[in-house]
Amino acid sequence: MSQTIAVIRGDGIGPEIVDSVVRVLDALNVGLSYEYVEAGVSAQQSVGELLPQATIDAIARHKVALKGPLTTPIGGGFSSLNVELRKRFDLYANVRPAITFPGTKARYENIDIITVRENTEGAYGSEGQTLSEDGEVAQSLIRNTRHGCERIVRYAFELASRQRRRKVTAVHKANIMKTTSGLFLKVARDVAREYPDIAFNEMIVDNTCMQLVMNPQQFDVIVTTNLFGDIISDLCAGLVGGLGLAPGANIGSDVAIFEAVHGSAPDIAGKGVANPCALLLGAAQMLSHMGHEDQALQVRTSIRDTLEARDSLTPDLGGSGNTSSFTDALIKRI
Repeated sequence: MSQTIAVIRGDGIGPEIVDSVVRVLDALNVGLSYEYVEAGVSAQQSVGELLPQATIDAIARHKVALKGPLTTPIGGGFSSLNVELRKRFDLYANVRPAITFPGTKARYENIDIITVRENTEGAYGSEGQTLSEDGEVAQSLIRNTRHGCERIVRYAFELASRQRRRKVTAVHKANIMKTTSGLFLKVARDVAREYPDIAFNEMIVDNTCMQLVMNPQQFDVIVTTNLFGDIISDLCAGLVGGLGLAPGANIGSDVAIFEAVHGSAPDIAGKGVANPCALLLGAAQMLSHMGHEDQALQVRTSIRDTLEARDSLTPDLGGSGNTSSFTDALIKRI
């Protein structure tokens, strides 16, 4: 049965890597069709809006979107297009896997960590931002809710259960931020008691960062609040070679958007050398979300095999290939 997804090609290298991913999805023959919509600078240039209503409507209609990197112009009306999309569709769970692949700049072997980051509350709510008239005092409100904390922690435990993972670590700063982080930790402890088959651990955020560098293999699923999750997920990406291998899923009750975590890389846009791996891994997350688990595994396996063979790798991966030849190498293995 055919299913249509919304596709945002994005800015900079976005169109190149999105086209690569669509070629791979077509080779998998899972019956996907695509409605292409615009956002970001390309949308502003063509229709005069950074986030057109037609794009919002298409995402709402299809429930699933694949998104290339977007550029938010300074003074563009949104602090971030990505944050705006998360708010519009209440995409409360940001799921960021960090997996070691061969032949990369990974600092460690055998890393397989998923960071589950609360995506709609906390420090990124941007509530109550004020600056005193004399410019001496800046203030911003951090707001967490029991509902927000419970649904993100429960999502992490359900993910761990589905994927047969062994442990969930709740990362917090409740020793200092006794109300906001304290509420998160209390809720995490309460939810953890409902999942006796999954080990539960709690760790202060600064210690977590040190432990990730010293002994990352101790972690499995990490669940945390918005700001801490943003930092920790990039740290985890650094452990496995950087953002070029870092996908992200933004999951809500009704809608899910899948993306590469890296930016639009305007310095190499149009040169045909962009590495599509991060968005391909995001597409693998999308396939899993849609129930195509075997095909998701095929994508990850083809990436691993192509990297191991060093076949047509893009320059950032140490090869002399380009986006198109690397895509050919992946499809050959699929």
